[in-house]
Amino acid sequence: MMKLLCTDLDRTLLPNGAQPESPEARVLFSRFVENSACHLAYVSGRHLSLVKHAIKEYALPQPDFAITDVGARIYRYEDELWHNDKHWQEEIDKNWAVHGRAFICGVFDSFSELTLQENEKQSTHKISFYHHADIDLQGLQRQIEDRLARYTIEVSMIWSHDDLTGQGLLDVLPRSASKYHAISFLADILSVGLDQVVFAGDSGNDLEVLCSEIPSVLVANASAEVRDMAQAMVQENGHPTQLYLAHGGLPAEDLSGEGLQGMNGNYSAGILEGVLYYHPDMKRFIESGAEVT
Repeated sequence: MMKLLCTDLDRTLLPNGAQPESPEARVLFSRFVENSACHLAYVSGRHLSLVKHAIKEYALPQPDFAITDVGARIYRYEDELWHNDKHWQEEIDKNWAVHGRAFICGVFDSFSELTLQENEKQSTHKISFYHHADIDLQGLQRQIEDRLARYTIEVSMIWSHDDLTGQGLLDVLPRSASKYHAISFLADILSVGLDQVVFAGDSGNDLEVLCSEIPSVLVANASAEVRDMAQAMVQENGHPTQLYLAHGGLPAEDLSGEGLQGMNGNYSAGILEGVLYYHPDMKRFIESGAEVT
């Protein structure tokens, strides 16, 4: 049985993309979270204050955990308060302890193709940049990697694309900090096997998890480019059965009564579709309004 549901926010759970949201999908998602015994974690590039804003704005269920800043922070929600996981901070800080954030930021900021994002999008262990979508991305990556190797700097570079603005995005994190490593760390402290986790995402900064051994679902509203990349990468990584592409239109026998049949697979409808693909026994938590003990 699934014990940990991890989902990206923007354009995965949050219907803030161009594609339509299926009516009642978020209601069913909330029902599932309320009735099932699994832990819920929001995994986002947002910092905590923006995660809290999204929960309020979209009336989302309160999660047990929030992995923020593309994996640079893990928070536990307990007694109506958010608690930062200091052990995770100590773990990822090892990569940046020698050079420090300011020096690493300066290395990246020296590339004219990159523009530092606004202050509110930065954090202690995340440096975020914009770049034009039409640059020679592979050439820039090689130049940056050469510069990093010169200083022996260990970072993860997460490249993605904002479909709404057309801007390219780069998040720079300590090598050990990423959505994948943060989810693995969280599963470990909860004593949950990765086969008991389901992750949902839609964009480039979700690819490391989507193409890993963690059972994952790519929601139907993801771009064709991300879909093609995910299918290629999951084959290369040797985990072809661990990625489900939501498509909507579940047949009635998959979920009787009020449920997902006829839904389009976008956003929360796609998340639930993926959950049922991996764990069809969990459909009772969506169908029933009563808690199952």
